Amino acid sequence: MAVRAQSSFFRRGSLLFCYKSGLFPPAGGGRHGRLVRRFSSDPLTVCLQRKGIRRITLNNPNKRNALSLDMIQSLQNDILHDIDDAALRVIIIAAEGPVFSSGHNLKELTSEHGRDYHAEVFNTCAKLMTSIQSIPVPVIAQVNGLATAAGCQLVASCDIAVASDKARFATPGVNVGLFCSTPAVALGRAVPRKVALEMLFTGEPITAHDALLHGLISKMVPEEDLEEETTKIAQKICQTSRSVVALGKATFYKQMAKGLEDAYKLTSQVMVDNLSLKDGQEGIAAFSQKRKPLWSNS
Repeated sequence: MAVRAQSSFFRRGSLLFCYKSGLFPPAGGGRHGRLVRRFSSDPLTVCLQRKGIRRITLNNPNKRNALSLDMIQSLQNDILHDIDDAALRVIIIAAEGPVFSSGHNLKELTSEHGRDYHAEVFNTCAKLMTSIQSIPVPVIAQVNGLATAAGCQLVASCDIAVASDKARFATPGVNVGLFCSTPAVALGRAVPRKVALEMLFTGEPITAHDALLHGLISKMVPEEDLEEETTKIAQKICQTSRSVVALGKATFYKQMAKGLEDAYKLTSQVMVDNLSLKDGQEGIAAFSQKRKPLWSNS
């Protein structure tokens, strides 16, 4: 069984930091310690939260940010930590290096690891992908470079995806004898069926331009503008009510799985529920009084 990296979080002023025990430990005295030394291995993910925005960076560029079991668990820990904190408004997932993520680590998928381990890898990955859409805050993928297989799945699973014009997306598992069946779940819900199947059957990458055209990403920008544009979207979300966004996000995914009539029944009731929220009434009052709303986020 692989050794699992554990996440620990602490605040320093308005910033939230995290480290992985055995990988990026605090040293020195004091309540929080100081990040002053590293062991031979860097943390698989780096997490920083400031002014409502939590930025999680995949931090294993030498392995093309492969979604090994430990990487998946590290990312999941960073996403779910203190997820109900009202101060958290949006999560950005980015990556170090020229590859956003190359997908699963194929070395973990050889027969020597066994069927049970393989099941753990895919089940844990599925939980990560579904949790991205079930948590109450929006998740934005910031993509620069190549996103393949489960890496493409990660992008497709996020609520919003902003990519540089250098980004490319592929599901090439068929070329190594492992069809991208789990990435197909997210991909097939993000792009038209025939586009998804061409990507799945051929393994050929598509450009950021085509990804934008087919709906896999929300926006394409020059590489030098990628972080700024992603942050702008996150900051705009931070200006809204957390409780209203949480209700809206949950309802969006529920209604997408229903037929038209049932979707309208659900959302009509949710609109009534939305009006019962404190922030629902505050927003209407602020609009009528021509002032900025004062969100309670409750």
